[in-house]
Amino acid sequence: MKTTELVVQTARRRGLFDLTEACAEFVAGEGDGLLNVFAPHATAGLVIVELGAGSDTDLVAALDRLLPRDGRYVHRHGSPGHGADHLVSMVASPSLTVPVVEGRIALGTWQSIALLDPNQDNSTRTVRLSFLPG
Repeated sequence: MKTTELVVQTARRRGLFDLTEACAEFVAGEGDGLLNVFAPHATAGLVIVELGAGSDTDLVAALDRLLPRDGRYVHRHGSPGHGADHLVSMVASPSLTVPVVEGRIALGTWQSIALLDPNQDNSTRTVRLSFLPG
């Protein structure tokens, strides 16, 4: 298995951070197999989504409607609404697996791999990429 760790600079900005290019570079030339992407964080997750056409803004807005950023949560520390950040895993898993065919990630035309980070308390995130040849 081949593995590496990405460092994602979020600048304390909430939202989606595109990992597609880094994932594609990681598996380039590797042949067939599976790419596993893992975010070792309690307040971030991974999604496959269309980026850049408004879906990123819509996704964060939908997340805020589903998990309002207010004082209703038992988990209370950090910035206002931080308790909601700890529930992001119910909509965005901390890991995902993507097929790799002939050294290329097998995504659909408009699909991108992105880190969903609703937590403005952290400026840096890590993401583990692992390739399992098949």
